[in-house]
Formats: sequence, structure tokens, C-alpha cells
Amino acid sequence: MISEEAAKSIAEQYLRESQGAYDPPLGIDWDDVEVKEGILIAPYNSIEYLQTRDVRDQLLDCWPILVDMTTGNVRFGKLEERDFWRSSGE
Repeated sequence: MISEEAAKSIAEQYLRESQGAYDPPLGIDWDDVEVKEGILIAPYNSIEYLQTRDVRDQLLDCWPILVDMTTGNVRFGKLEERDFWRSSGE
């Protein structure tokens, strides 16, 4: 089992490694990170949106990064998993 801090580090590295040359700068929304059933759910978006919170700056189709805290495996969430990773406040 890995710690929450280790899982956050894995998520951050995964996002950096996943960025394409033409992607805008992206960042994890640390205020909305949560752990659910042993999975760290790390939503992300453009740095600009994270600073302004203006919906005009928000990127669409940013499925969250999921880190299994038992194994350390990391991947992007899938649309069909939305009920699991969707914030309870939505």
C-alpha cells in the first residue's frame, strides 16, 4: 500500500509524461483530489482554468487520473466509470 502523498506524486508525474507537445500547460486540481475505495482520484485541467476558475478557460474531456493505492498503478479514468470518479458534489 502506498501513501496518499506517494499516490499524488505518481499522478503528477503521469500527467507530465502524458502531455503532448501542443497541449496547453496542465495541472492537477489539488483542492478536488480525493481517495475513494483505495483509489486516489486526481482531476486536472489547464493551469489557466485552475487559476481563474472561469469556465471559458476550462478544457473538456479531462478524465481524472486514477492511482490504485494498493499497487501504485496509474491510468486515466474512463467515461463509463464516471459514476465512480465523479465528485459527490456534482
